[in-house]
Amino acid sequence: MDEKSSLLSRASAEVVDLHRFFVDWFVAGSADRADFSRFERVMNESFCMVAPDGQILDRDAVVDHVRVSRATCDGDFTISIEDIRASWQADDAIVLCYVETQQRAGKHSRRRSSAVFTTSSSAPNGVEWRHLHETWLQVSEG
Repeated sequence: MDEKSSLLSRASAEVVDLHRFFVDWFVAGSADRADFSRFERVMNESFCMVAPDGQILDRDAVVDHVRVSRATCDGDFTISIEDIRASWQADDAIVLCYVETQQRAGKHSRRRSSAVFTTSSSAPNGVEWRHLHETWLQVSEG
């Protein structure tokens, strides 16, 4: 596997793995087995997020929000990640675009995300999150 496809596969695995962590962390029945330090390790110190409502959040705000949201779902919470693709790539950085679908308490939401990753030897998948931008996608009610 060449370096470019390796970076794509590592960043793609990170997207899937982090959202798996979110499900475990937010669902009361699985929160005890979720490793919060794993989440903290993959968020670069200068991480920034543009939330779907346009709010800009720094790393501390995102980490704090996730920390206090532990076990806040009773079990009806799922996340699926679809259509992962690279939109730009360099030797040690990549921008991935993907669609995240959530189901929570019978309600569905979808968002298109673009995320910037850089290589990091200490991160579980060898990449860390640098920037995330999420935009709501309309869900048909039919």
